[in-house]
Amino acid sequence: MFTLRFDMRSPGWAGPAAELYPAAIEMCAWSEARGAVLVVLSEHHGTDDGHLPAPLTLASAIAARTRSLAILLAAVPIPLWDPVRLAEEMSVLDLISAGRVSYAFGVGHRREEYDHFGVDMATRGRTADEILAVLGPLVRGESVGYRGRTIRVTPACASPGGPTMLIAGGSKAAAGRAGRYGLGFVSQTEWPGLKEFYEAQCRAHGHEPGMVQFPAPGVPTAVFVADDIDAAWDELGPHLLHDAVTAASYRPHDDSVASITRAGSVAALREEGGPYRILTPDEAIDYVRGGRPLPLHPLCGGLAPDVAWPYLERAAAAAARPHIE
Repeated sequence: MFTLRFDMRSPGWAGPAAELYPAAIEMCAWSEARGAVLVVLSEHHGTDDGHLPAPLTLASAIAARTRSLAILLAAVPIPLWDPVRLAEEMSVLDLISAGRVSYAFGVGHRREEYDHFGVDMATRGRTADEILAVLGPLVRGESVGYRGRTIRVTPACASPGGPTMLIAGGSKAAAGRAGRYGLGFVSQTEWPGLKEFYEAQCRAHGHEPGMVQFPAPGVPTAVFVADDIDAAWDELGPHLLHDAVTAASYRPHDDSVASITRAGSVAALREEGGPYRILTPDEAIDYVRGGRPLPLHPLCGGLAPDVAWPYLERAAAAAARPHIE
């Protein structure tokens, strides 16, 4: 059992985007029959390395090539979206995927992205609340009053009640927002009391608490499987480091997010044994036997597809072993 993640970063020295996108789609189709249970697509805008800016478009292509693979968009910076347009995109994608796409919404943390769209970052919390208040009814095909006009989105979603929607974040504001709208909560941090605060906010607004996910201490977020660990670090290291350094640069003063590392070299990244890890097949088998899916990041840092495929194949074989033996 394993999961996939695609950010589609492509620094100038790595694999070209024109090769990475078809490869991501093909990897999802191939992986579906080999133990993949989920693919996660992220969203960022105006980055130097071309980080995926249109996850719903890629999700649509993946949904068209798969039949059972769950697809999670996380995190979607909702203040950068028009709610009517987003509801239309979500509704069509729900129909294409037969309800397999879910969403984790955040408010974003990069001022560059707000400047990219000409949106005032100072009002992002209020904007998110305004959008979330109408998004659920819109995807269900209900008539909604929004900014002085009445709107109804067609076609409505196929999923009863609309797609699964969560709030992603690591603050009381994010937990409170999830509780206010009766949505699940995906926390990026381990702050004490945050789960209890979320549950209290749900009940205070007449909702039963939904799905809650917190980072597990010591669990990696990007895994590769290799027969020769030293050779793999030589080959993969620059790509993993680019991904790590770039992700950390998005949060220059925030070390609370579990998936962020401040490692500044490949050697440091390997030594810390943190979010980025390369495992032997036996280590990967033991990891899955522990009851956790392998979190794979096949094209991490723009890894060329012809290099990435053998690592994916080894990981899928290792993930399948505990279920075969």
